[in-house]
Amino acid sequence: MIDLSRSKIESEHEQQKERTMKRSAQTLILAGPLVSLLLSCGTALAQSTKVSGLITGRNGASMTLQTSDEPKLVVLLTDTTQVAQIQGVFKARRKQMSMTALIPGLQVQVEGTYDSKNELVASSVKFKGNDLEDAQTIQAGLQPAKEQIQQSQKELDEQKAALERQQQAMQQQQQQLSQAQAKIDSNKAAIEAANKRFGQLDDYNIMDELTVYFGNGKVTVDPKYKPQLLQLAEKAKSITAYTIQVKGYASSSGSASLNQKLSEDRANKVTQFLQQQGHVPLTNMLAPGAMGESRQIGNDKTAEGETQNRRVVVRVLQNKGIAGT
Repeated sequence: MIDLSRSKIESEHEQQKERTMKRSAQTLILAGPLVSLLLSCGTALAQSTKVSGLITGRNGASMTLQTSDEPKLVVLLTDTTQVAQIQGVFKARRKQMSMTALIPGLQVQVEGTYDSKNELVASSVKFKGNDLEDAQTIQAGLQPAKEQIQQSQKELDEQKAALERQQQAMQQQQQQLSQAQAKIDSNKAAIEAANKRFGQLDDYNIMDELTVYFGNGKVTVDPKYKPQLLQLAEKAKSITAYTIQVKGYASSSGSASLNQKLSEDRANKVTQFLQQQGHVPLTNMLAPGAMGESRQIGNDKTAEGETQNRRVVVRVLQNKGIAGT
């Protein structure tokens, strides 16, 4: 009787062990997908990164950076990419900016994640205000001329000779000499930096071009040019990785500051029309360039010449690397 009870207890104990092992196996099977999900999330988090570099090209919704590690890093821009300019003495404030501010020659910091193709998808792009001004100066083609440095050097030589002849005014002339030298050094450094950035910019093919003329003191787009602008926008959309460049100009009549403002307003009006009526995405537009009185093509002493100078030039560009040329 005792043997039968002991045998029954041992049998129940074995059945209990089998049930426990089955439940453990089921738990492992159910936990498998969760473990895989956690591992994949860990991999995705590991791909988050920050890079700093110089924009050397814009191809539609992507841009090319030159970093310390990679000469041509492709960064993808999306509708959710945040673009901001860092402001303030302590760089604590940020001003939200349009993607049109991301122009070649701009130093930026990009934060994002790598996708399945190992391409960096930007979640945010930040830059300093001074860097944006430098890039816009380069984009507009405004850089100190070599002749200015030669003239400054000539003035410096004359001041040195006068210093030797006028010992009584030594202190005053020495101060002027130091200021002139600082200006020369600053101009030299600016030209060297500009030339370096120009050498880093990608080459572009001009796929289409249109010139819009304006009346004296006017910034409104003449209705006769609107169909031509719409036609240019449609043609651009058929071009792979196109970029549209808009530059405004003014005649030399009147003050230089007023003409600078007129050229800026004219370029902005054409850009707004292309975006609002031509439905050109922001990612395919470069920041408008205000050229002021520079690059006059007509004689401002005649009415016809003034008309030729009051203009906005619109160009459809394509990176030569994309075009295979």
